[in-house]
Amino acid sequence: MSETYFLVVVRYQVKPEETETVLGLLGEMAAATRAEEANISYEFFQGVEDPAQIVVLERYADAAGFAAHREYEHIERIGAAQIIPRLARRTIQTFDVRADS
Repeated sequence: MSETYFLVVVRYQVKPEETETVLGLLGEMAAATRAEEANISYEFFQGVEDPAQIVVLERYADAAGFAAHREYEHIERIGAAQIIPRLARRTIQTFDVRADS
């Protein structure tokens, strides 16, 4: 049996003085995103060597679920308005995943 899902890998380089604020905002974003119908999981991790580096892993049922995610109000309210201005840079990669069990 195989499981398929849509994986989003986001890498943030946070402005160092903004790291704790961004981590708090990501907690809010995680709670809101996990309530979305198509979301399977939302996790974020802080770098050990560089605490201003954060990786976010998001799993959705499919690409349409991720597209719907981008339309939720918390993306604008938390992501665009509060997180993005605190970043030095950001990269986003998406993957179709088929995990055979």
